[in-house]
Amino acid sequence: MNKDDQSGGQPRPRSDSTTDDTPTAPAGGKPRRTGEGGGLLMGRPFGVPVYVAPSWFLVAALITWVFGGQIERVLPELGNLRYLVSLFFAVAFYASVLVHELAHTLAALRFKLPVRRIQLQFFGGVSEIEKETETPGREFVLAFVGPLLSLVLAGIFYAALYAVEPGTVPGVLVAGLMVSNLIVAVFNLLPGLPLDGGRMLRAVVWKITGNPMSGTVAAAWIGRALAVTVLIGLPLITHTGALGNDTGDIGGVETVTDALLAAILAAIIWTGAGNSLRMARLREHLPELRARALTRRAVPVAADTPLSEALRRANDAGARALVVVDGQGEPTAIVRETAIVGVPQHRRPWVAVGGLAQDLAEGMRVPADLAGEPLLDRLRSHPATEYLVTEDGGAVYGVLSTADVERAFVQAMARKSD
Repeated sequence: MNKDDQSGGQPRPRSDSTTDDTPTAPAGGKPRRTGEGGGLLMGRPFGVPVYVAPSWFLVAALITWVFGGQIERVLPELGNLRYLVSLFFAVAFYASVLVHELAHTLAALRFKLPVRRIQLQFFGGVSEIEKETETPGREFVLAFVGPLLSLVLAGIFYAALYAVEPGTVPGVLVAGLMVSNLIVAVFNLLPGLPLDGGRMLRAVVWKITGNPMSGTVAAAWIGRALAVTVLIGLPLITHTGALGNDTGDIGGVETVTDALLAAILAAIIWTGAGNSLRMARLREHLPELRARALTRRAVPVAADTPLSEALRRANDAGARALVVVDGQGEPTAIVRETAIVGVPQHRRPWVAVGGLAQDLAEGMRVPADLAGEPLLDRLRSHPATEYLVTEDGGAVYGVLSTADVERAFVQAMARKSD
């Protein structure tokens, strides 16, 4: 990762192409990922939205400045036009990063894993894949295709060097893109989370031990070691290269820039490794989120039943929810807890429960045996405040409140946080 004046000495942005398989609470809950979007929508290749985060413009300006300084050494006659050439390089480089991410996306879609979005951001890009792979072999392939495509791009640009004249704008750009893609490939192959190499290591350990958690722990701790190595080693390596080329001294601007980039990059790796470990431990705990265990017992009431009477029946039965049924006893709606709280005590004898109920819409019936991620997926796909929980034969088991699921989710996170 040391600078190379002949190739353009590009900065060290990376492609952090980890998946986003973080479990999330139901709609409306606090433990959620960021909302849709996250920047400027650039398009939807293969149906997956591609966003450019605001932080991309900061790193693009940094690349333009650093690469422009390198171009000045090779092509001093360009003057200030070197920054226009450098900006073109920054855009072309992130186009290469997008190709890297699309490789992950296509592999995920091939394995029938939903991809939420691709985001180009500070120091690279990320493909947000909604689910974990089911086998270590697929995990390895999914991680490896990104660096593989970067290596292919580096080879293409290497071959293109023979078609351009050295010491020209095209020659500098092609050389810069070749080295940049090679750096992205090699860096992402380092065996530590959240890098692709870390996911490959996780897959190998998973295959050997039969336990995905063992792979995550190993790759996460190596990722943390990599973060420390980058923090200390990257400024030393780049400074040694600078001394070898007589381009600066230890107190120069380049040294400060290298140290800052190393600190940011190390922080990203350390945080990503910790998050991967934390989410893996949480995922182990997710099976405890069972619809049957979290369901409130409910009593059936007719739509014209006064709220006070319905609450009396629920209290006598030791229930905490109300289900509105028709004349045949079939459930038609769920009385919303928030609506009950909003009715003053003195008005409850005069308010019918039917006016406080939410009709059972599609997706509001949840099997009692649903648990873990399938339960969260079901609630996310059909947002509501309460759900009717049913047995296999369709019999009413009770009412599942989103608030109860969120509370259990937060408790799981607190117990398993790293």
